[in-house]
Amino acid sequence: MATQLLIYERAVPVSQQRHRDWYIKTGSDYGFASKVNSVPVVAAEIVVASQTYPVVFAGDTDVIPVVLLGIRDGQNLYVNESGSWDSKYIPAFVRRYPFVFSSNDDAKTFTLCLDEDCVGVNTEGRGERLFDQDGERTQYLNNVLNFLKVYQAQFQRTQELCKKLADLDLFEPMQAQVKLKTGQQLTLGGFKVINRLKLKALPVETLGELARADELEAIYAHLASLRNFGPMVERMGASGTAEGAAADLPD
Repeated sequence: MATQLLIYERAVPVSQQRHRDWYIKTGSDYGFASKVNSVPVVAAEIVVASQTYPVVFAGDTDVIPVVLLGIRDGQNLYVNESGSWDSKYIPAFVRRYPFVFSSNDDAKTFTLCLDEDCVGVNTEGRGERLFDQDGERTQYLNNVLNFLKVYQAQFQRTQELCKKLADLDLFEPMQAQVKLKTGQQLTLGGFKVINRLKLKALPVETLGELARADELEAIYAHLASLRNFGPMVERMGASGTAEGAAADLPD
């Protein structure tokens, strides 16, 4: 399962010289995300995302939480044929498109970038303008910049949480096995879940620290979200089971 999502085709730093007369027309077309079967989420999203999607963890050295959107590679079961997102909650990773921060090697300096291949990019006055007639950032572009600043801060907090969970040795590998109505077997692996027994065995002081930081709530939301494997599989007209962390799943 890929953890780095390729929804950005040509991300270029936003500049007054290059993008002064550019507009962005956004809407309900999420076709750009129709080929990704998972997207990262920040810790602050886990509780709300867990109501719809399976929330798991991906990565080896740098572990991050992700929501699963499909079983097959290149499959997003939540983007329909018209390009609409078929769920109430859309992850922030998707909502920030076509903008993204790029960083230097020390990850301390961030540059706002724009995917110039986004279908909503235009110079015909459709949508929101990036710079005004004086070459200053518009309120729209300032709002985008503020959103990405908040997202980046939340992402850093999420990295700290995942490091804490790894240091506590709470992660275990998991795979989902799905049997289609045609009899075909599919396996989705390469992700991790939190081991419930190890979580229960933590010292009271550690559990208290997790609770006071609102991290325990996110942990249990993640565990509860594993029930969403069933509804997700139903979207592809299949029946399936998840193995590898069966104790965390309902019958």
